[in-house]
Amino acid sequence: MGPDAVDPVRAALVGRCPRCGRGRLFAGPTDFATACEACGLEIAAFNVGDGPAAFLILILGFIVVGLAMAFEFGVHPPWWAHAILWPPLVIVLTLVGLRTGKALLLALEYRHDAVEGRRSDAGPPGPGQV
Repeated sequence: MGPDAVDPVRAALVGRCPRCGRGRLFAGPTDFATACEACGLEIAAFNVGDGPAAFLILILGFIVVGLAMAFEFGVHPPWWAHAILWPPLVIVLTLVGLRTGKALLLALEYRHDAVEGRRSDAGPPGPGQV
């Protein structure tokens, strides 16, 4: 990481390259671009895995179920009100949250020079470690 790297949170929120802050990070709704068109950073080389999706399922599930229960017990709407209200909300929150979560994880991987199977602070193995 260079000293001129962009703040990871800022890069994630605006969906820009974590190195230069100018190039687009996404080629589709949640698909990363192959490389930054501004600085050439190979975005495809990063692996964010399923971490953002797993956390998002738990967080959105908690929020939406809580809101649906409060709506049901507070207003007592007909069943179709739930069917109209919650699916679009879940879709929008999922897309926004997934983009932001994936971008943040990628920006943090770039900032900390994370590579699969390697730790920069790893010393010699301790007793019982291989």
